[in-house]
Order: sequence, then structure tokens, then C-alpha cells
Amino acid sequence: MPRLVAVCAVSELHRDGGRHRVTAIDKRPLEGRVRIGRYGVGPDVQADRTHHGGLDKALYAYAAEDAAFWEGELGRAVPPGFFGENLRTDGLDVNASRIGEVWRIGETVTVSVTMPRTPCQTFARWIGGADERGWVKRFSRERRLGPYLRVLRTGFVQAGDAIEVVSRPEGAPGLLDVYRDPA
Repeated sequence: MPRLVAVCAVSELHRDGGRHRVTAIDKRPLEGRVRIGRYGVGPDVQADRTHHGGLDKALYAYAAEDAAFWEGELGRAVPPGFFGENLRTDGLDVNASRIGEVWRIGETVTVSVTMPRTPCQTFARWIGGADERGWVKRFSRERRLGPYLRVLRTGFVQAGDAIEVVSRPEGAPGLLDVYRDPA
């Protein structure tokens, strides 16, 4: 059964791309039960709700299997939250999800897949800047993007909770079908 490996929220805001711009990409795992509200993880911060937040991007999920792939590629650890994700999953092919697919996480929280993550330059700078030239293209090419999620029912979740796909709209496009490569 698919499960939640970690629930992550911002650890620290960092300057990014100018004197008044900040990023909340620095996410770390939280301990115990964590509240999930309409805008995502209770103690999280969405520094840029236009591009990385709001109701349709309340949560970002990333699979442990995809993180393991990147650990091999990058030659370093990719712990939960490293890609700015709120939810690290295990046993669920998040990239094979369909737009509108609904997941139950734990006993009460339900979420719906809305769109794939589009990697940006903030993400590239966070991953390694000059050490990872071409990161946006590389990440896009591998198509291990992970989905953004809308919260349909709020509640509490914690690491170890089961994830169940409760509905999968027939004929809906897949996450990777709607992805538009920014590179």
C-alpha cells in the first residue's frame, strides 16, 4: 500500500533573484501529526502563490522512488523536502496520476491532482546553481516532476499514513500529458 514518508514545511526563507524576492523552497520533515488546510501544510509558507501556491498548488508531492533516482544521478542525498515538496510518498507512481485524480491520505485528508510541477530557475539555484548547469532541462527531460495537489478535505496527516487513490477520472489527461516543458 502506498504511504506517506514525510510531511514537509519551510525551514527557512532564503533570498532569491533580487533584493526583495524570497523563496520558501527550503522544506524539511515535520514530526507527528500535521494539519493540512486549504492552502496546504499548516506551518508551511508559500512565498510566491502566483507560481508555487494557492488553492490549485496547495501541496506538492514527490515520490521516494524518483528521489532515489536523483540521488544516483546527483551523487548526494535527496532527503524529504529537498525538492521543495510538502509530501514525500512511497509506493505510488505520482507521475502516472491523472488530472482530477483523488487521493485519500490518512483517515480524513483528500486531495486532487491539478497539474505537474514546472521546474524554474529558483529550483535550479537551490539544487546547485553553477554545479548543476542545465538543471531545468535535465529535470524536465527525466519527467520525474511530481504533481501539485488541491486540498478537497482538510485534516491531519503524518509520516506512515496510507495513501489511497479513491478515484481516477476515465479519459482525463495524465500528469505528463499536460506538461509543457519550459526549456
